[in-house]
This record gives sequence, C-alpha cells and structure tokens, in this order.
Amino acid sequence: MAGERAEERSGGARAAAGPARRAGDRGRYGRLSRERVLASALELVDREGLSALSMRRLGAELGVEAMALYRYADSKDALLDGLVEALYLELEERLAREPAAPSWRAGLHRVARATYDVCLAHPQAVPLLATRMLAVPLARRPLAVLRDHERVLTLLRESGLDDAGVAATFRGFTSWLLGYVAVELRPMVDNPEESDPAFRLGLHHMPSRELPVLRETAPALAERGGVVGLTEGLDALLDRFTGTQG
Repeated sequence: MAGERAEERSGGARAAAGPARRAGDRGRYGRLSRERVLASALELVDREGLSALSMRRLGAELGVEAMALYRYADSKDALLDGLVEALYLELEERLAREPAAPSWRAGLHRVARATYDVCLAHPQAVPLLATRMLAVPLARRPLAVLRDHERVLTLLRESGLDDAGVAATFRGFTSWLLGYVAVELRPMVDNPEESDPAFRLGLHHMPSRELPVLRETAPALAERGGVVGLTEGLDALLDRFTGTQG
C-alpha cells in the first residue's frame, strides 16, 4: 500500500512536469489511449480481481512504464473511477444496440436489464459502483455515469411525477437495481466439487440449532433470481411510488 502511494505521488509529479518528462506511451498494442488503458484495466480486474490492479501491473500489461499511464489517470483513485466509467460506457453501448422502449416503464426495464447484464459480465468490478460513488460527489462523477442518471430521471419524469416524486423513485430504482445485483453476485458455493447440494453449499458448517431457517432456505437462495426477479421487483417498486400498475 505504501509503495502504491509512493508510485502515485511520483507519477503525479511527473505528470505535472509536462510532456517532455513523460515516458513514451507506445506499448505492445500500439500507441495508448484512454479507452485502451481503461479496457486493459477492466480486463485485468475481470481476470484477477481488484486487488491485482496497480499502475505498475497495468503498465506491464500494456507494455509501457507505469509512469506513462499518469496522463490517462493521475492516481489509483482516478483509475478506479475510470473503471466505473468503462462499465457505464459498456451500458450505453448495450442500450444503443437495442430498440427504443415504447413507454417510460419499459424504458426503465430496459436500463435495469442492461445494467444487470453488464454487472454479470464484470462481477469483479461491481463493488466500485458502490465504493467509488460513496467517494465521488455528483458533479465529479464520470460523464457516462451522469448520462445514466439523466436517462433514468428523464424516464421517471415522463411518468408524471413531480420533482420530489422523481427523486424518491430514482433513489428506490437505484437502490433496488444495485442491491439486487449485489445479492445475485454473492458467493454461495463452498465446495464446487461436491454434487450433494448441502455439502456443495457447506451447510454442515452452519450450526443447525441456531440457523435452522437459513439452512433450509440456503438452496433456494443459491439460485439466482435472474432478470425475472429483477423486473418483478422493479414493477412492485414503481407501482408503489407512482400509484400505477404496469
């Protein structure tokens, strides 16, 4: 951790010194770009998890010195924010490939499904959707994130809600969507080599007298709710906030 901070400080100082003091940024994939850097960072995290990500390791992946990356992300936090940006850019790409929704409710379903798909494609990066949003104020979030906020708020306004209702429903929508994804991605399997469901889930590690309901329910909890569970819960939430039924 201390080495990472020192790396960030020295890299930031080099970046501030101007282009003449920056390392070359032609790597094994050709000249770098912000898109290439973020894509490689996301590939690394997908493969090895967030703990594997550092400027030095990413530079090695791209075939450049770590300090060459500071023109694209001036700190580790900026790189993490870039990963959030990459997720939301992928969300935009998915939405662009789909037909437009016929109503505001269908539009929210469309956003929720696409977000769910992006999160399941990049489970190792999903924690950043919570942790970085807790650290970054609204106006400083990546533009792709703000465009997603705008997209959802616009759909909610089309429902006829006033600003207070839009804000309340936006909070509910965001909480349900990200909370649902977080529960879907929680690890449940203790021993994947076991064929017996109880041993596969490691239920023998749980005290039966203290946790009888959890033990009984665990096999059902281990099954993902999928898009059906996501949209059914979303409809229930929208019915509650808007007073309508889809």
